[in-house]
Amino acid sequence: MTKKIALLGSTGSIGTQTLQVVDEHPELFQIEALAAGGNTDLLLEQIRRFKPVKVSVASREAADRLKTQVPAGTQVYFGDEGLVEIAAGTDADTVVTAVTGSMGLPATLAAIDAGKTIALANKETLVTAGHLVTRRAAEKGVAILPVDSEHSAIFQCLNGEKIDQLLGITLTASGGSFRDLDRKQLERVTVEDALKHPNWSMGAKITIDSATMVNKGLEVIEARWLFGLEYEQISVLLHPESIVHSFVEFRDTGIIAQLGNPDMRVPIQYALTYPDRMSLNAKRLSLAEVGRLNFREMDFDRFPCLRMAYECGKMGGTAPTAFNAANEAAVARFLRREISFLQIEETLENVMNRHTPSADPDLESIREVDAWARRAAFEQA
Repeated sequence: MTKKIALLGSTGSIGTQTLQVVDEHPELFQIEALAAGGNTDLLLEQIRRFKPVKVSVASREAADRLKTQVPAGTQVYFGDEGLVEIAAGTDADTVVTAVTGSMGLPATLAAIDAGKTIALANKETLVTAGHLVTRRAAEKGVAILPVDSEHSAIFQCLNGEKIDQLLGITLTASGGSFRDLDRKQLERVTVEDALKHPNWSMGAKITIDSATMVNKGLEVIEARWLFGLEYEQISVLLHPESIVHSFVEFRDTGIIAQLGNPDMRVPIQYALTYPDRMSLNAKRLSLAEVGRLNFREMDFDRFPCLRMAYECGKMGGTAPTAFNAANEAAVARFLRREISFLQIEETLENVMNRHTPSADPDLESIREVDAWARRAAFEQA
């Protein structure tokens, strides 16, 4: 039976790799709807290739241009409402949420309300409103399947296991572009330096987050909601080769790990085919060829953003919302060369020092805190 898919963020790194997976198994998947930002040229290529019934772009202007070029019968939407329409307004069985940032939250909630299975690649959704999303998914009986390589690894390792017998999980971190630089050397790094990830092919924002270790911090918070764990049960280990994607430890000290070459198509496909596994035209892992795997304890002084993420997660309420929003703004400023690399973490520290978290926030409170934290980060000198 063909699985119908709605893809949010189709022109980004995860989105394009999702379409590669779909292309490899045309008998299994059908693209029902696509949503993208401003890259209408690539989106138009995707529309012609996959023939979705609905598409959405960021702005009205882009939508007006697109309407004159799409095949007859393709409906074009735009903005936040368009994103929600793609997520919830089609016959799709599964919604892949691969948009960057907290903009994915309303669309994900709408998809859950519509009873869609969620293939989650947008970690900010759970970071910003994990209590709302997981609660809503439980009420609707909707599955949330992780797409991030680390969370997919944990998900796979826990298959068939009892969660109450779990001692803890460990998320591995490559260390990003600057893993071998000390704090002094970080003072001179550039945007171009930061975008050169040693292992993974990812978008600009997540590549910067990998270098600051914010990305791993967001993954820690996401893991707390995905697997219902306490923060004391979630560890991070530096693993430069990115071969062991994550592992779990049980109360009898047994450890189960998931390994593979760094290739995002593997966790993407697993989320789309779960509980089955299908063939994939990818390089097989040879441990003999790799030769050696290295691991190092995480240094919270070297990577203070990870420390802040743990602190925000433990505070709960709106603290993770403020942390995520301030980071999105700070990274945007760094990419525009308005602030230095180290000023990203300074911005986060300053914004969080000014924020007083409120417990169990509703969606409106989350939106207010999100907007405040962005303003505060943009106003930071």
